[in-house]
Amino acid sequence: MSADRLSVLKTYKLYVGGKFPRSESGRVYEVTDSKGNWLANAPLSSRKDARDAVVAARKAFGGWSGATAYNRGQVLYRVAEMLEGRREQFASEVAEAEGMSKAKAAAQVDAAVDRWVWYAGWSDKVAQIAGSANPVAGPFFNLSTPEPTGVVAVLAPQDSSFLGLVSVLAPAIVTGNTAIVVASEKSPLPALSLAEALATSDVPGGVVNVLSGRTSEIAPSLAAHQDVNAIDLAGAGADLAKELEVSAADNLKRVLRPRPADWSADPGTERLLAFLETKTVWHPMGA
Repeated sequence: MSADRLSVLKTYKLYVGGKFPRSESGRVYEVTDSKGNWLANAPLSSRKDARDAVVAARKAFGGWSGATAYNRGQVLYRVAEMLEGRREQFASEVAEAEGMSKAKAAAQVDAAVDRWVWYAGWSDKVAQIAGSANPVAGPFFNLSTPEPTGVVAVLAPQDSSFLGLVSVLAPAIVTGNTAIVVASEKSPLPALSLAEALATSDVPGGVVNVLSGRTSEIAPSLAAHQDVNAIDLAGAGADLAKELEVSAADNLKRVLRPRPADWSADPGTERLLAFLETKTVWHPMGA
């Protein structure tokens, strides 16, 4: 390589509706590594960007929730395939973002890829644990089935820029919801790169929308938005979480409160079930 060649620096962008816009405000902020060295400029999302993401998520909800559970599982597995092919890139970004060794970062990336596969496998099985055939006193079938809540705002964990992000995003979308993700404020680059992998997978545009910037600036707009049905507060501090819960109560949003989490542990089914509603149908037996 020529000694006088200048590197081509990457321009990170938002991911909204399957496209990669800059923030409508034109703002960016500096992202640094664990030692304070500059890594990149990330878009500083505005409230308008958040509203645009909600519109995109709502538009995509009908098609995504109407797809078969098996098909959604195939799509999530395709995401895992794409991430496996970009493993070195993500390991490098995670290592820089979180100040860990390349080996530990690679282990985090592997765990994140495996998590996509885990939730892909659950896609057509969750109805078996969340649904039921209910005994009733009469000649009727009484069936309860899970359905997606709708548009979910996801505040990604601040301290786990990739594995934590995947751990809160994948269970929200595999059950048929669409999502607006607010990336880790300090370490948004893995989330913005994940958006590139999603765009080249089979995830329809608008199913996942990724915003970067100040969580305390973006989240209140999402919590108060009347077309957002649920919010995951994983990346909110105690004071911000309380404020967001109050805003979310105005239109009866479903709220998943923040709590200490070991993102490398077995994820279980808690988040898988968090954004599901139960529909119960009565049907005559015809006897």
